[in-house]
Amino acid sequence: MRKSLVALSTLTALGLFACQPNTNEENTTATDKAESAEIASTDNQGSEMTAAQKQAYAMGASMGLFVDNRAKQQKEMGEEMDQDALMQGFKDALNDSLKFSTQEIQQFAQEGEQSLRAKQQEIATKKAEENIAAGEAYLAQNAKKEGVKTTDSGLQYEVLEEGEGKSPDKEDTVKVHYKGTLLDGTEFDSSYARNEPAVFPLDRVIVGWTEGVQLMKEGAKYRFHIPSNLAYGKRATGNIAPNSTLIFEVELLEVIPKGEEEASE
Repeated sequence: MRKSLVALSTLTALGLFACQPNTNEENTTATDKAESAEIASTDNQGSEMTAAQKQAYAMGASMGLFVDNRAKQQKEMGEEMDQDALMQGFKDALNDSLKFSTQEIQQFAQEGEQSLRAKQQEIATKKAEENIAAGEAYLAQNAKKEGVKTTDSGLQYEVLEEGEGKSPDKEDTVKVHYKGTLLDGTEFDSSYARNEPAVFPLDRVIVGWTEGVQLMKEGAKYRFHIPSNLAYGKRATGNIAPNSTLIFEVELLEVIPKGEEEASE
């Protein structure tokens, strides 16, 4: 039985430590399932469980959530999890009849993690390449539209409303309202949604913002179409995938010269 306890502990550790999801959607799913399990425990005789039973249930639920999440990740990679082999391994561990040593099981688990990560990286690389192509095609068509201007760097902008105030320098701090979207229209950030303007130094944002906002005057509203190399490039952040071309609508509310930031508070 000592071997089965070691194996079970190994599986539990893998479940608690290695099952961290890669997307917000997966994280939400795991959280929802954990909450559902808690509700079910209360509604379905969970209140009658002893402390030891609840702890055992929690261990089983942790492993179940890990396996479910891992199965979904593998399915996204085009590989189904072998449910029969999974259940056989679990039963063998409980019955102290493992077909492999603990060291071999750890090795297989590590190989599985490495394989999954390699496939995830392969898909991410392919998606990044697709994003570059999609961005180039979008910007080429967008440049032909009336009212769209393109700077030497490749930044495209439209004047939605002209302003009459002063324009910022790179070293200034600006107060703005803005909305950012992906090419498919997905909104990934918005000061409007927070109902609070953003205030930040203009030289500490993405290059497309630093260049574009300097073209504006206080009171103006522009739409910027920012190539990936002037945005986050190969980095991924939040819902923004690597090499994404971004669209921002920006209102310049106030220019705060360097050294006068306190005046905006």
